[in-house]
Amino acid sequence: MKKKFITLISIVVAVFIIVYIGVSLTTNMGKTEKEVTIDEANKSLEKMIKNISVTNAAPIKGQVDLDPVSLIDTLPDIEKFPISVEPSTSTFVEIFSSTEKSGTGVDGWLNEVAEEFNKSGIEVNGKQVSVKIRNIASGTATDYIRSGKYVPDAFTPSNELWGEMVKASGVKTTLVNDRLVGNVTGVVTTKTKHDELVEKYGDINVKTITDAIADNVLSMGYTDPFASSTGLNFLVTALQNFDSSDMLSSAAVSGFERFQANVPFIASTTLQMREAAKTGMLDAFVLEYQTFVNATDFKAGYEFTPFGVRHDSPLYALGDLSQEKLDIIEAFGDFVVQDKYQEAASKKGFNGLNDYQAELGTVDGAVLTSAQRLWKEKKNANKPVAAVFVADVSGSMDGEPLHRLKESLLSGQKYLGRDNSIGLVSYSSNVEINLPLAAYDTNQQSMFVGAVESLQAGGGTATFDGIAVAIKMLQDEMALDANVKPLIFVLSDGETNEGHSLKEIKRLVEAYKIPIYTIGYNANIDALHEISSINEAASINADTDDVVYKISNLLNVQM
Repeated sequence: MKKKFITLISIVVAVFIIVYIGVSLTTNMGKTEKEVTIDEANKSLEKMIKNISVTNAAPIKGQVDLDPVSLIDTLPDIEKFPISVEPSTSTFVEIFSSTEKSGTGVDGWLNEVAEEFNKSGIEVNGKQVSVKIRNIASGTATDYIRSGKYVPDAFTPSNELWGEMVKASGVKTTLVNDRLVGNVTGVVTTKTKHDELVEKYGDINVKTITDAIADNVLSMGYTDPFASSTGLNFLVTALQNFDSSDMLSSAAVSGFERFQANVPFIASTTLQMREAAKTGMLDAFVLEYQTFVNATDFKAGYEFTPFGVRHDSPLYALGDLSQEKLDIIEAFGDFVVQDKYQEAASKKGFNGLNDYQAELGTVDGAVLTSAQRLWKEKKNANKPVAAVFVADVSGSMDGEPLHRLKESLLSGQKYLGRDNSIGLVSYSSNVEINLPLAAYDTNQQSMFVGAVESLQAGGGTATFDGIAVAIKMLQDEMALDANVKPLIFVLSDGETNEGHSLKEIKRLVEAYKIPIYTIGYNANIDALHEISSINEAASINADTDDVVYKISNLLNVQM
């Protein structure tokens, strides 16, 4: 009798297991792996939200400033950007230099040559002269010069496009050398994808690249054309391919919109682009050749296809300079192109692909500025952005960190865009929805400002609870409009001591593919970087004098 009872129990259990498995299988029947993953993520998110204490703040309106905004307005003091070579004499010129040649290591070639120049004893008008090199990205340098906030004696950007923009702004610009050192920029593709594109399109160039992106057979990222020489070059080359007679025509705009709709990733910096490339999620990305040949992390298995104008580091004299200063700049230009210094440059990856001829002629600076504005207007390809800002108001943020957080949001909110939806969440031990997601009209902007101004610090730090609530807000928004592009911006000191863990929420972030940009105040930067790296977003250190400029730049790109 006992054996029969045990056998009966075993049969019942077996039937239950079979039914359970059957239900599970049929529940997911006909669904893709991605759909199954999203279903699981939805269940996990709902369960997580039930365990989080969430309150809704009463709306508070603040005073908004409706004056037009420009990134130039947020430029920090020029001393934020380091002097990489100090002058050795009282008679000298200051030169803004792009970062790939005035940095360190393989990126420090111009610094080494400038040091040699300063030791050479070269004289002008009977006086020994020298140069002062300031390491500053070409796009940022152009902003300083065009605005008049700081104009050096000379400027050597990565390519001629920035020189044309400076010239168009009204600053007197004299070309001293059209090439200090050779370089090109290009599209880097995996060998597998390169071969596929050659088979499908017959060749690899910017036209076939943009066609492949438009046809949704290539996943490619590029860099911000407001800040990146490679990004600006790619933008104008793409526009020129859509209409060679007028890169701002309706045909060019239409072509740009079609291909941009399938661009999955726009990086704020080359470093961010490289980090994204390492994940293997991109088939292609843009990069300078000098960086490509020095890379050890992904060079094997990739092909480099040059495009656009060459990146030959032209040298310009700026403004109404004295003849003495012009002579110093010319003497430096002659010194740099000597064979031994060009050989040294070649060892650092420069002067490769010298046979490549520019695909573009000279582009007027006013056209370039218009192309940037076009990109800003059309980069989201008519997909509305929904962004939730997640602010850390724990006790560790009290004082200066919270003050800088508020300053960042109040300055950056002008770049959020009227076509987007914006929300604000704050967290300490619990989570508060300070501002539900809504279209960023003047009323929403006023309430965003009011919500930010009312933030107060105190309590523990439940960072991942705050992120979970933001994800839920975005999922609800995407249920109403599947075309929404979701973003999260976390502003925190990076320390988490309450609530859910990174491990618990990481799977959700991976499933939903929501980029999480992090901005750290007095922060554990490594912890914040780990959050951002899940979906190739950027992480910014806000404990610097240029935080407002950095964040404004980030929002300009992503929003």
